[in-house]
Amino acid sequence: MSHSCIRSFPARKRKFGLGLPHNSLKSNTNLVPNLYIERHRHPTKFGSFTTAFLNRIRIPSLGWVQYRSISILHPCILQATGELCTLPTNELSDSDSCNDAIGNLEESHVDSDGDVTTKTIRRVYQTPVDFTKVNKNLLPTVVLIGRPNVGKSALFNRLIRRREALVYNTPDDHVTRDIREGIAKLGDLRFKVLDSAGLETAASSGSILDRTSGMTASVLARCQFAVFLIDVRAGLHPLDLEVGRWLRKHAPGINLVVAMNKSESLLDGSGSLMAAAAETYRLGFGDPIAISAETGLGMQDLYGSLKPKLEDYMLQVLNNEEGTEESNFSEDGSSCEVEESKLQLQLAIVGRPNVGKSTLLNTLLQEERVLVGPEAGLTRDSIRAQFECQGRTIYLVDTAGWLQRTKMEKGPASLSIVQTRKSLMRAHVIALVLDAEEIANSRRSLKHDEVVIARQAVEEGRGLVVVVNKMDLLRGKQLYDKVMEAVPQEIQTIMPQVTGIPIVFISALEGRGHAAVMHQVIDTYEKWCSRLSTARLNRWLRKVMSRHSWKDQAAQPKVKYFTQVKARPPTFVAFVSGKKELSETDIRFLKRSLKEDFDLGGIPIRIMPRSIERKAVNGTSKSGQITNRPSERMFSDKRKVCPVE
Repeated sequence: MSHSCIRSFPARKRKFGLGLPHNSLKSNTNLVPNLYIERHRHPTKFGSFTTAFLNRIRIPSLGWVQYRSISILHPCILQATGELCTLPTNELSDSDSCNDAIGNLEESHVDSDGDVTTKTIRRVYQTPVDFTKVNKNLLPTVVLIGRPNVGKSALFNRLIRRREALVYNTPDDHVTRDIREGIAKLGDLRFKVLDSAGLETAASSGSILDRTSGMTASVLARCQFAVFLIDVRAGLHPLDLEVGRWLRKHAPGINLVVAMNKSESLLDGSGSLMAAAAETYRLGFGDPIAISAETGLGMQDLYGSLKPKLEDYMLQVLNNEEGTEESNFSEDGSSCEVEESKLQLQLAIVGRPNVGKSTLLNTLLQEERVLVGPEAGLTRDSIRAQFECQGRTIYLVDTAGWLQRTKMEKGPASLSIVQTRKSLMRAHVIALVLDAEEIANSRRSLKHDEVVIARQAVEEGRGLVVVVNKMDLLRGKQLYDKVMEAVPQEIQTIMPQVTGIPIVFISALEGRGHAAVMHQVIDTYEKWCSRLSTARLNRWLRKVMSRHSWKDQAAQPKVKYFTQVKARPPTFVAFVSGKKELSETDIRFLKRSLKEDFDLGGIPIRIMPRSIERKAVNGTSKSGQITNRPSERMFSDKRKVCPVE
């Protein structure tokens, strides 16, 4: 914060600089600007600043105005007020300022008629930049580049401080195939970090490696920085030199940092690390840094290499940004309450391998975000992507094909299964993707794996939407109609506890039906977040209990009142009096009535019965036990005082 703040205000605002009495003028001063000097900190420096300022505008005789609020009426001061906000930057920002920037200043100008016009000077940001308060959409992007099996995914997990990317030692295989994005937290630095697939420039055309290289090249076009990783234990590999030449061709203007990963094994004092660093200069990308993504070694050096580059870029972005300070900086401590249905939606796309999950994700995002192809099991990581739909932020998660994990299953496939199950647990709505061609050939809608997914989603209290993909492969209207009739009937037969599950028939390859999918997903999510008032529920309860035909009126449970205790999913509590408790049949009847009367179909509903004792007038319960009398306090042997003999 600067020592003093100088502002120009109209006289009609009646502001006082230090709270001292202000002598009001009897003449018309509405058109005359007043000069107020406000004191913020460091009172010992306030007087010297005032004198220096008055000397600047050539009024040295007014040094007595220190620590006072004054009205400036002299013509030379009127002319000088235009210079209030045009002082050089180094004279007004010698110390810290709010958000490390010069504030929005106002420049006043008095024309010949006496009118005062004010214009605002844009904010100028200075170092150091607080990355923790910058809007995440403005953060710089850093991509991790290198040949396969050099530790890119391990460094990605280290930077985002979570184990999201799959890490497995497979020298002859590629674990990472898609671009994964996250927010890195390196000290006080915040930036977007992208984990890319291993580059092999000699891959055959049309192969998986060739397609992943194409995706990495397209990502480099929108990145400003890159970290080029090499395996220091293996030395400078010929593939590293090829990747370096590939980077010069596809990203000549990118800011690059060379990192020697797995350096913990060379810290033995023999000088092998220095020899490896000298060999790295053959790449021609400057000084390398030694790190270890597994142990965290060298993160301080990586921080020192990235900070000046990121700060220069961030200052350029903030100074060129036309938005306001509120749009450039995010408030983490915001206390405003948001409606539950307006919170960020987590949508997980699950299903068996090769049913079109990744194609559906690309269709929804309208871009080639993940790798697609005819090969089964192409997706290994659970890729998370963000996009806006109907004014709502939605996070899409593309999961690997769901397979039953066996004891013999090892390697990346086993890790993919575990990660898919975790994604299902974190999601709010599950989109279960089916293959229409397989349904038509096998005459069965759901296989065992798909039944397991649907039941687990319902048991965990998640919303469920069934998506039947590849409808473009069905030839003939008769087969088309047969599939559309068979799927809802079989789903209702398999899961009778959840009625009204939405089913959407699409063709992700042709782009047909993706709008209907998002409409059903958002509608299911809003139902999942819905809340009903207690008064409305009790009015509904009286009507429901009266229209239900009980076999024995004496055996009818007496539900006193009904209330909702939580949403996501909707959970209700039924308070029952008497000896009769709610049976499973009664609970199913209440759930079905709730879904029909309040349009809550397609989501799981939970009802928890609670019994309440009926108290008599004299304070005893029906069983004759006294309920209002406090229990006597019992002391243990340790609290007893033993007499001293």
